[in-house]
Amino acid sequence: FDTKLIHISTDYVFDGTSSVPYKEEDATSPINLYGESKLHGEEMALQNSDAIIIRTSWVYSAYGKNFVKTMLRLMSEKTDLNVVSDQVGSPTYAADLAEAILSIIDSGKWQSGIYHYSNEGLISWYDFALAIKELGNKKCAVHPISTSQYPTPAKRPAYSVLDKTKIQETFGIQLKDWKKSLKACLFKLQ
Repeated sequence: FDTKLIHISTDYVFDGTSSVPYKEEDATSPINLYGESKLHGEEMALQNSDAIIIRTSWVYSAYGKNFVKTMLRLMSEKTDLNVVSDQVGSPTYAADLAEAILSIIDSGKWQSGIYHYSNEGLISWYDFALAIKELGNKKCAVHPISTSQYPTPAKRPAYSVLDKTKIQETFGIQLKDWKKSLKACLFKLQ
């Protein structure tokens, strides 16, 4: 139908062994089925349409199931909580991602390819949980643990920070600080 496509992908296309933010052209190497399926989706989108692929990470919002809402619920139910401290990334407030997508559409400057988007800054899941506790006025004690102490069915990248230079320079996207965006989300949840 000769249409344009914006496809949302993930930081999980990378294996998490880097120590510097991943650029769009860095080699992909997913370590779980989710990352593999998203990478396959990227390949199909680029092959079959005039596509923009936006890789994002740690998405949360005031709606649906996500880390922020889960932490708020658990912090209300429990006195102590363990959260992984050795996985580092950048949270993405879904409202900010939607705004960035609309800015791309409205820019009138369609340039297909792969782009990275998340909020600005990098933290661990543990640090994210501490910020949720502080901003959400919760009393629950939050303790750092290692990934090995919290086994999950799927392996997760230890480091999945994305370099957002390309999306900023190509489309003039302004990034918001992760903590300001978290405040905005928590305000909606009150």
